[in-house]
Amino acid sequence: MLDFEIPLWGNLALFFGSAGVIGVAGVKAAGLADRLADRTGMGEAVTGTVFLGFLTALPGLLASVVAASKGHAALAISNALGGIAVQTTALAVADIAHSRANLEHAAASVPNMMQATMLIALMVLVLCGLSGPNVAVAHVHPATLLLILAAGSAFWLVLGTRDQPMWKPTQTDETVEDEPNEAYRKGSLRKMVVGLVISAGLTGVSGALVAESSENLVEQTGIPEAVVGGLFMALATSLPELVTSVAAVRRGALTLAVSDVVGGNFFDVLFVAGADLFYLQGSIYHAEAVGQSEVFLTSLTILLNVILLAGLIFRQKKGPGNIGFESVLMIVIYLCGFLVISLAL
Repeated sequence: MLDFEIPLWGNLALFFGSAGVIGVAGVKAAGLADRLADRTGMGEAVTGTVFLGFLTALPGLLASVVAASKGHAALAISNALGGIAVQTTALAVADIAHSRANLEHAAASVPNMMQATMLIALMVLVLCGLSGPNVAVAHVHPATLLLILAAGSAFWLVLGTRDQPMWKPTQTDETVEDEPNEAYRKGSLRKMVVGLVISAGLTGVSGALVAESSENLVEQTGIPEAVVGGLFMALATSLPELVTSVAAVRRGALTLAVSDVVGGNFFDVLFVAGADLFYLQGSIYHAEAVGQSEVFLTSLTILLNVILLAGLIFRQKKGPGNIGFESVLMIVIYLCGFLVISLAL
């Protein structure tokens, strides 16, 4: 393990430098995933969930696992939950970038709506773990096992809605369908996969470095783990979703933009399970440092995703500031939510 006994300015440089690498690699990954979707015929919704969603989730996963393995329970959980909140709100930023119409209207997709529904169900399991009794089997809480099993089942349900949809959203003049780019169909599949693997490696290592520097910043500044993990660390590890969603929108890959964020959130819930597995001092849900802030943060992420799902179903063409009502609500609720957490600590 590297020695991070360095000054505050050094840890800040490491934190922002690693975050920058995550952001740059995320942009590259978005382009490769879009090409891979067309090259393989899997479509943007599935590619965004499986490949891009997992790849952009890697830095957050490693950050939470590293923090949990070193006993920083609140930092690990807050990073996972805060990451979901940041990424969901990132769609509001992407909505601003799509000036033609509301993003949730234009990117109508049954798999995306199913993903959002399943994500809410998984978040409820996390809330049950945090608020339920303190029980553990070999230091692992039953909620973790349920999360893993439920995530697997939810994944197959999402695939089912793509392969055999029982209904489809009404197409309008503003709807942008997932149409394959013929130029990408002839691209080298090997180069695309290698590029994604390299991007995954860069984001993964950078995520671990973000965790290391965040731990040191907590000790050096005295800022609570819930704030560092839920806000700063979550923002850094969620940069790929923020950057790639905007980049995908500007390329016209609207379904990819939404599925990357929702798919990334899908994987982010499993950060909590991963953190519990690597937290060897008992159930991470009931660690001494974990409390009402994490319960509030979980509730906040559920609320944000309920609003997102409502926007995907309602499909408002234009709203305040030429964006959907859901984007306005998500931005306001996210900012107010973290203001509450910051003032309460």
